[in-house]
Amino acid sequence: MISFIKTVLVDLNEKGSKLEDLHFILPSKRAGVFLKHQLSTVLENPIFSPQILSIEEFVEDLSGLQKLSNADLLFRFYDSYQTLTPKKSQESFESFSKWAQMLLQDFNEIDRFLVPQEHIFDYLHAIKELNHWSLEGEQTDLIKKHLKFWGRLKEYYLRFTEHLLQSKEGYQGLIYREAADNLEAYIESNSDKHHIFLGFNALNTSESQIIQGLLQSDLAEIYWDIDEIFIDDDIHNAGLFTRAHRNRWNYFKKQPFNWVTSHYSKSKNIQVVGIPKLVGQAKYIGQLLGNISLHNKDLKSVAIVLGEEDLLMPVLNSIPKSITHLNITMGLPLNLVPLASLFEKLFSIHRHDTDKFYFKDVIDVISHPSVYNLFKTSQGNSSSTIVEYIQKNNLVYVTAEEIKRITKTSNELIELLFKSWGDNPKVALTNCLNLILGIKRHLSENKSFNRLELEYLYRFNSLFNQLLELNENYSYLSSIASTYSIYKELLSVETLDFKGEPLEGLQVMGMLESRVLDFETVIISSVNEGILPSGKTNNSFIPFDVKVENNLPTFKEKDAVYAYHFFRLLQRAKNVYILYNTEVDALKGGEKSRFITQLEIEGIHNIKQFIISQEVPVIENKLQYISKTETVLDKLKELSTKGFSPSSLSNYIRNPIDFYYEKILGIKDFEAVEENIAANTLGSVIHNTLEDFYKPLEDNLLTLEHLNTFKSEIEKTVTKHFKSLYKDGDFTRGKNLIIFEIAQRYISNFLNSEIESLNSGNEIKIITIEGDTTIELKIEDLDYNVKITGKVDRVDQLNGVTRVIDYKSGKVEQNKVELVNWEDLTTDYNKYSKSFQVLCYAYMMYQKRQINLPVEAGIISFKNLNAGFLKFGKKPSAFSRTKEQLITEEMLNNFEVQLKKLILEICNPNIDFIEKEIE
Repeated sequence: MISFIKTVLVDLNEKGSKLEDLHFILPSKRAGVFLKHQLSTVLENPIFSPQILSIEEFVEDLSGLQKLSNADLLFRFYDSYQTLTPKKSQESFESFSKWAQMLLQDFNEIDRFLVPQEHIFDYLHAIKELNHWSLEGEQTDLIKKHLKFWGRLKEYYLRFTEHLLQSKEGYQGLIYREAADNLEAYIESNSDKHHIFLGFNALNTSESQIIQGLLQSDLAEIYWDIDEIFIDDDIHNAGLFTRAHRNRWNYFKKQPFNWVTSHYSKSKNIQVVGIPKLVGQAKYIGQLLGNISLHNKDLKSVAIVLGEEDLLMPVLNSIPKSITHLNITMGLPLNLVPLASLFEKLFSIHRHDTDKFYFKDVIDVISHPSVYNLFKTSQGNSSSTIVEYIQKNNLVYVTAEEIKRITKTSNELIELLFKSWGDNPKVALTNCLNLILGIKRHLSENKSFNRLELEYLYRFNSLFNQLLELNENYSYLSSIASTYSIYKELLSVETLDFKGEPLEGLQVMGMLESRVLDFETVIISSVNEGILPSGKTNNSFIPFDVKVENNLPTFKEKDAVYAYHFFRLLQRAKNVYILYNTEVDALKGGEKSRFITQLEIEGIHNIKQFIISQEVPVIENKLQYISKTETVLDKLKELSTKGFSPSSLSNYIRNPIDFYYEKILGIKDFEAVEENIAANTLGSVIHNTLEDFYKPLEDNLLTLEHLNTFKSEIEKTVTKHFKSLYKDGDFTRGKNLIIFEIAQRYISNFLNSEIESLNSGNEIKIITIEGDTTIELKIEDLDYNVKITGKVDRVDQLNGVTRVIDYKSGKVEQNKVELVNWEDLTTDYNKYSKSFQVLCYAYMMYQKRQINLPVEAGIISFKNLNAGFLKFGKKPSAFSRTKEQLITEEMLNNFEVQLKKLILEICNPNIDFIEKEIE
């Protein structure tokens, strides 16, 4: 394959042109590097390098103006805006920046296409005068302001451009307009220069005038790169601009339109592959490269063209390790850099001037990879200490001073991260810069960094320095909100540029970076509608019809630009892989691009189409089996000696695997901050409050006086236990206040039920409150004794009948404490766990001779208090209405059989821990 650039150089050489005297002008700087390389292959003798410029560099030289950054332009435009707008009507810089960016883009288009300013701004104002939405004869203040804005557009433009020209600076459009105005003077003073324009397609009016002026003055030649298939077809979008140039330029009425090629129709291997998601495309690109590199070690003729810039990092991570030479032309958007998330979070927590920060925000900041290592100390990492303290003490909101007290180290860093910015942009920007320096210092001291991390820091350092300098010069940033808004605007357009050897290895680029370049193998990703082409996006104040009338580009022209680049990539390529996303992702993806459909309809090439998806293996949902090793058996023996609790035995019945994780491996539940009071915390508060009330009454009769005293102390006692269990969590507002009130209501209702019982003539004697009980079981098949230990919520006597009571803060129905078959007790957790626990407590107390039979055992459900004391009952059948509710020795003997059977199963070395499916 002979590239377009080499073809041009060969032609110039054959014409006898002195290549060193020529001035080459190309669409991009990157193309200039390839031109230099190809120049060396054409020449037999060494020469001085000719001048090689991108079109933007050439136009900037021609205009005599220096291009300003987006941020500079925004601040300068606001300066002009303030001068022309009455103070009472002026918007803040934050509000201004939201629409000014779009207006600057319109200024840019108007100037690049040399639209008469007077005409278009007056025309826009007139349209708005006609189209304003009010039907009233008298205009409202809102409409007046709206129309004044459109009336001032011309003044804004004139004042803004006048100031820029005075300082010899400008934006791209203004530079192009000035260059077009200076063309005659340039031609007169540079009559000995010969310019070679090559590889151009879509030209704005300024470029068109400049190139035509040089052509007609015999100071230039132009080489188009267009295929006959595109230019000779009147409706093919890829040839839209070159057809227009051929038909409209006066130069081509006398001179031939050369350089129409016929490469596109030659035989090609074109594969169109549908792949779900971006990552799927990245992985497939990696596979393709692996296969290509097996047959072609030198990949300099292979290019990956990314339709979406978000795909860059996934693709880089998918490239096979065997590919060592790589050149990345496109920049990585700075908002995709990991460091961006740190500053995003910092601005987020400081946007509102507050000294208290939400715990998740604090944890996100101190756990961020860029910050975490800064908290390292000789004893460990202070960041982990802070997180543990927040979780342990249930801190939902935390201040900088509290964080400093927790760690007692890294105070300077904590000040930098969490000390209030006071809604002061200078403080915000200075703190961000100091943080960057701190991270850089740490990386330098530890020498454990890669160069990419330093590059991230450098780019953000430049960004914040630029903002700080602009704010010092103009003082338009009045708040953190406005600073954040401008920061986001700048971040969205800034890129991290990679450096590499452009002439070696695999080439990774965006669509626009492929201009003028040719490759034998091309992989194009994200060829979906809405991406290639981008579709009907209209970020402009200028209506569509006005754009058409003034020859300004619309979505149609933008689509044609992408069509040209897409089909030009295919012109000289031999192998083409076109990938598209088959998944519907919000407003993009799913629908393959019209370019693919066009390839199919043309019928020029035999296109192979595939849909590829990740093979999803059928994973059999196998329940987990864990065998009992000697270590596990030793741990079980240790647990048996210490004692199993009724709740741990119930946990085994529910799922043996959970029992294994908790009791054998000692894995505890993650201790998270309770933003809202959890159910177990509510239950603990109720239990502890009732223990405080009833514990002093053991072996005494309960009286109305006791209960009335308890009622008067509910709030104080509940508050004490919430503070104890909920630590520093706030329960004075929101959902937590509701839960706090629920706890009081539950206890109050329970005490009312006790009062009602006493008023009905019943006598209640308190026997035991939260009594610890431990018994020892001898099981024949075990060579060691097993202990059962537990704490009974309450044992009392109601009119002489002993009751073993278990409190439940949740809702329990009567059928949950009824049993038909004793064998079911240790197999069905959902139905019989409550029965198992109350029987276990009754059995333990009977074995310790703490109660005499018969007794009643059951549950008091605070969410079902109307049901009263829910007694355990043994029923002869499931449909029987009669049940035996007094627990006798026979009942406990039957329970003992099931209890020993359960423990024997737990300790049996031949029975594995087998996972249960939990509904």
